[in-house]
Amino acid sequence: QVQLVESGGGLVQPGGSLRLSCAASRSIGMHVMGWYRQAPGKQRELVASITPGGAANYVDSVTGRFTMSRDNAKNTVYLEMRNLKPEDTAVYSCYASPGVWGQGTQVTVSS
Repeated sequence: QVQLVESGGGLVQPGGSLRLSCAASRSIGMHVMGWYRQAPGKQRELVASITPGGAANYVDSVTGRFTMSRDNAKNTVYLEMRNLKPEDTAVYSCYASPGVWGQGTQVTVSS
C-alpha cells in the first residue's frame, strides 16, 4: 500500500504563501489525489483534487488562491497556497484514492 508524507506547513501571516508537498512511497500515476483540511471543531473538507491526467478542481473558498499540481515522475503532489487567510488555518492532509491518507501538516495563518 502506498504511504504518503506531507511537508511544507507552518505559520504564515495573512496574505502570505506556502507550498505543501505530498511525497508517495511508490507510483501514484494512476491515482486521483486530493488535499483535505480540518480546522478545530469543523468537519474535514476536500480542498482540491487532481486526476491522473492533471485536471484539478477546487472548493469555492480557495479557487483563485490555491493551485494543486502533480509530478508523477517524482511521485509527488503539491498544493500552492497564496493570499492565505486566517480561515485557511487547519491540518492539511494528502489523500490517494481509494483510501490512503497522509499524517497531515499544520497550516496556521495568523498575524
